[in-house]
Amino acid sequence: MIRYIDEHKDQFGVEAICRVLRPAVRGFITARGYRAAKTRPPSARQLKDELLVPEIVRLHAENYGVYGVRKMHALMRRQGWEIGRDQTARLMKIADVRGVKRSKKVYTTKPDPAAVKPADLVQRRFHAPAPRRLWVADITYVATWSGFAYVAFVTDVYSRRIVGWNVAATLKADILPLQALDMAAWDARQEGAADLAGLIHHADHGSNYLSIVYTDRIGELGARPSTGTVGDSFDNALAEAVNGLYKTELIRRRGPWRTIEQVELATLEYVWWWNNQRLHGELDMRTPLEVEAAYYAAHESSRPALAGQGNA
Repeated sequence: MIRYIDEHKDQFGVEAICRVLRPAVRGFITARGYRAAKTRPPSARQLKDELLVPEIVRLHAENYGVYGVRKMHALMRRQGWEIGRDQTARLMKIADVRGVKRSKKVYTTKPDPAAVKPADLVQRRFHAPAPRRLWVADITYVATWSGFAYVAFVTDVYSRRIVGWNVAATLKADILPLQALDMAAWDARQEGAADLAGLIHHADHGSNYLSIVYTDRIGELGARPSTGTVGDSFDNALAEAVNGLYKTELIRRRGPWRTIEQVELATLEYVWWWNNQRLHGELDMRTPLEVEAAYYAAHESSRPALAGQGNA
């Protein structure tokens, strides 16, 4: 009510607004009550709200404007604020910020009925005991003014870290998904892994992932290929979830997209945020890098020696 009077008093006057609206609006204050409220010192709650609302706006914007109450509450507490979940919800309402909702899945990979399919080594159990034990891969697309941009991701199931990705104007296996896989392999080598023995690479029935050039590359890396048994969305649910979040948190919020190069640059920034800053509910509100760091801190002897250091 006070805000309404503030916004219209120059046009109608305080007394006129209160005289007209008080009979019609139950609990509407008098002109005297309005002036008393304006001269009253702000309460502790009001002062704290004035401090926290800009912080919520800033942190929400820094995280692609996608966090809902649960993640904003966790983020505020990580920043050192003593704040409850209900309080976070109230302040987000005041700040006019909210989380995003995911839309329906759009399928991009097409199965090849004649292709030989690797066995299903996952059986919809998307859990791993350590990093580099299970990778999932999938493809999505982005419409731009200059044509479609196709995006391939490789995600480590243990930490939810995107270990490889690629953006291209084609779905060809030797260009789009293979380069994402090679990036993931390069990342593993940077961590000191000589090969990927023991790793399972899981994908859907798309012809991109069943091509000879792609499956041969998986074998060269020492990993084992896997595809779902049924061939529906549940067979590769985690990879599709990554695609869905990418489309929801980045593509639909930042579009329309002019060029494939613009999508590529934005994807680079998004992957960095996903791995380094984004809080994941499945990881107890931690980032993928925090999860991997915690694992290696607890299993230091199992971490490969960094490339170039050798063994003591």
